[in-house]
Amino acid sequence: MLFTRTLDCLLKSRKTVTALHYSARNFAVTLSKMSEIEKKFVLPKRLEGAKRVVEYIQLALEHKPLNLGQGFPDFPPPKYVTDALSQVANGDNFMIHQYTRGFGHPRIVAALSKLYSKLLGREIKGQTEILTTLGAYEALFSTITGHVDVGDEVIIIEPFFDCYEPMVKYAGGVPRFIPLRMKSGGSKVCTSADWVLDKDELENLFNAKTKAIILNTPNNPLGKVFTEKELNQIADLCKKWNVLCISDEVYEWIVYEPNRHIRIATLPGMWERTITIGSAGKTFSVTGWKLGWAIGPENLMVNLQMIHQNSVYTGVTPIQEAVAIAFETELQRLGQDECYFVSISRELLSKRDYMAKFLQDVGMKPIIPEGRLLYDSRLVSSGSEKDKYKDYRFTKWMTKNVGLQGIPPTAFYSTPNKHLAENLVRYCFIKKDENLQGAAEILRKWKSNKN
Repeated sequence: MLFTRTLDCLLKSRKTVTALHYSARNFAVTLSKMSEIEKKFVLPKRLEGAKRVVEYIQLALEHKPLNLGQGFPDFPPPKYVTDALSQVANGDNFMIHQYTRGFGHPRIVAALSKLYSKLLGREIKGQTEILTTLGAYEALFSTITGHVDVGDEVIIIEPFFDCYEPMVKYAGGVPRFIPLRMKSGGSKVCTSADWVLDKDELENLFNAKTKAIILNTPNNPLGKVFTEKELNQIADLCKKWNVLCISDEVYEWIVYEPNRHIRIATLPGMWERTITIGSAGKTFSVTGWKLGWAIGPENLMVNLQMIHQNSVYTGVTPIQEAVAIAFETELQRLGQDECYFVSISRELLSKRDYMAKFLQDVGMKPIIPEGRLLYDSRLVSSGSEKDKYKDYRFTKWMTKNVGLQGIPPTAFYSTPNKHLAENLVRYCFIKKDENLQGAAEILRKWKSNKN
């Protein structure tokens, strides 16, 4: 969910509710202008304030910019991955097109068990400690709604993937936010490592009501890779207050040297209180396949299984079979140079550095990501749009007038902390080289016209 518009903006577009605003002051007046059927079927209170993905998609459709906003690749995934799906779809096993085991197709569960037993340094029991889901999105939903009860507090580190907050609220929980802040007196070249948690601020958030903390490393959208020291600080607080760690690690393979991804479930005392979430879409660059998973101890996984069983029930059998084949291929060369999990970061590194250079050339000040595939860069102008936040004004103006689309990072922050990202714009560099070159040329022309 990368593009957002607030609920009241969406409702304004409906002819019969053009005056509708969700605020305590005028809610009663608004209701009086609605028909009886509209009054009865407004959003339930638990969904008020939720956002939908429309605004920047519509901008892209209308203005057809070179789009560096969306975070998925615009080049093909590995051929052996798509060949596996073709093989499965056209094979002789017709039962592969029918329902499979609800908590995970046996072949993919076996492959994930073998892989993560190596990565986590313990035997992962596929039948009880792994759940496959419709994307990591559903893994997050099942984890949050399966564990968070009414009044439970959930700590969310900012910037955050924008589904975290509404999912916590849907479950009746109370989001508590803590932002990564840029260290003062940093080096001339800023990196995502310069964005850190304040230790005292973090400690003060934990209390007897805290049910969970959501950790995302490498972070979306900043690209920060949490260090072992930082993870131990979080782990110590989780153990002290008996808190669940929901570890969103969908970008686990996109980490640039010398940084390394550390799985918090491997730290002492953390397996018992961690649910690790992964994604085939991010791992193999097939986001449209919508296959994710959650891994954790059996007693924690039961809660996820209850949500999954009574909403989705089962995943897509051919997709799970094809991804299993892909994992089996990679397991044979795990850790070797030809392993896709190793090569993907090498391939993206040159794209990252190329983008850093052309952003600097036009006067922007890039924040170099340690991991993941997105890029933040400090703005040089706020544009001429009328939105409240500068990053919205800048990205909209650039889309309409320059032909290059980015995403406003304030969408990934709670309202009190949006000012921390208001001078940034987010660009994605997991794109074809010719599109990155096109973006560089667009910005060069823009700079030339400005001068």
